[in-house]
Amino acid sequence: MGSSDLVKFEALSPAEFFRRNREIAGFSNPTRAVYQTIRELVENSLDATETFKVLPSIKIFIDYADQSRNWIGIYVEDNGIGIPGDEIPNVFGRVFYSSKYRIKQHRGIFGLGAKMVVLYAQSTTNTPILVRSSPLKSDVIYEYQLMIDITRNEPVIVSQRTMENRYGWHGTAIKVVLEGDWLKAKRRVEEYIRRTAMVAPYAEFIIRGPDEDYVIKIPRVTTKMPEPPKEGLPHPKSVDVELIKQLIQKNPEAPLLEFLVENFDGVGETIAKTFLDFVGLQPDMSVGKLVNDELVNFVIKMKEFNGWRRPRADWLSPIGEDILAEGVRFVLRPEVIFTVIRKPSSYMGNPFIVEAALAWGGSIEPSDKPIVYRFANKVPLIYDEGNDVVRKIVDEIDWSQYKVKFPAPLAIVVHICSTKIPYASAGKEAIAEVPEIESEVRNAVREVARKLRLYITRKEKEQELLMKYAIFSMYAEEVVNSLSYVTKADIEELRSSITALIKARLKIEKFEDLINNNNKVENTNEDNKEETQ
Repeated sequence: MGSSDLVKFEALSPAEFFRRNREIAGFSNPTRAVYQTIRELVENSLDATETFKVLPSIKIFIDYADQSRNWIGIYVEDNGIGIPGDEIPNVFGRVFYSSKYRIKQHRGIFGLGAKMVVLYAQSTTNTPILVRSSPLKSDVIYEYQLMIDITRNEPVIVSQRTMENRYGWHGTAIKVVLEGDWLKAKRRVEEYIRRTAMVAPYAEFIIRGPDEDYVIKIPRVTTKMPEPPKEGLPHPKSVDVELIKQLIQKNPEAPLLEFLVENFDGVGETIAKTFLDFVGLQPDMSVGKLVNDELVNFVIKMKEFNGWRRPRADWLSPIGEDILAEGVRFVLRPEVIFTVIRKPSSYMGNPFIVEAALAWGGSIEPSDKPIVYRFANKVPLIYDEGNDVVRKIVDEIDWSQYKVKFPAPLAIVVHICSTKIPYASAGKEAIAEVPEIESEVRNAVREVARKLRLYITRKEKEQELLMKYAIFSMYAEEVVNSLSYVTKADIEELRSSITALIKARLKIEKFEDLINNNNKVENTNEDNKEETQ
């Protein structure tokens, strides 16, 4: 008996692999599947609007397609730029076909989301996904019912048609029927949308559930939007041998100098010449002559060379302090908010920016440790908090140094945006402990914590003044009565004079302002900038 009879070998298509291993993409059970489906479709909708500065309006409808079999119908509609009709089958029916394989900030990484929804639906209910889409200024609406040929990793068009676009609608609407547990998933879905509104307060959401009275409307609270990211080039420190080989194949005759300047981020002629001197290669040598060990050594030297510029941050789209403050204020209703956006940094040639907000008091419930809200490329991270670098850093901080005594009404919001988020696992719910990111997160949290300490110190002084004022005022009334009796002076004039004297000695200009400061919901970021520099 030959070895081929003992061991059977076979190839799997990408679609078949992810159908068998759907838990990798978050579709591990009916509860997670409902949450993950809504998350993936909403994130696609936000990317389709934000990238082109369209204020997002997103509808999410859930119903029971067959309650006896736990079949859930999920409908998500947006007002984005839409999808060209001839691209729809591949966008939803071919794994690893996406617009997200570019060097710029995206919510998704692998371009799997919508395809995983299709795979899960046809694996559990054997039903196609319904897609309607109309690009901007299109006269027609394209409609497809699609499934995926698992073996070939190709779209299967169940039906298709075009309709007249009478009302000028643009965007994408998706309806899918899958096995799911809405009752168990409902709280996670609500929390996901709530957190999304925190970092996208320029979006509006309508969620309608199976019950007639279940309707949630989250309004748009600002029309200001972040600048969309631009498409970029790879940084020399982020490349590997395969990427260099792909770039060489495009123009193998290109001189090394031209190859470096045209294909990499932040590389001008001066830096390119300095690097080629460092490697010991001639600027006019054809890049196609780099083969085998020479090619490997070239990549090693690119990583070792310290003369490269930092990666540009143009490929990123941070939320911005004002927008972040608006979102946190709307969702958490705190007494005070502090925000910070760190300068762009990089790890392994990948640019990233850390933004943080600290919310204190108001409607935030006191807890035994800070409440943490984590975001990566504007995506809320709800699961796996214990393995996240942000949670670790917040727990390591000695909050008593910042005058925080637990239980305390304290929430920390951290957003990390990058062309490549270093997730701790394939589930994309926790950020790994990369030293450069860890340092920036720690500095950001400490910066807003220092602002909180200044705020608490100011409040303590105000409380102390109020206490002194109350005590002095109590004794002042006796003094006023005695002086009026002895001098026969007008009691109201005496009371006014004594009150003015007390305020002057306590350096209180307006007593009403002191009272109001204790009830004021504010973003004191601007007030504290000079003090924390």
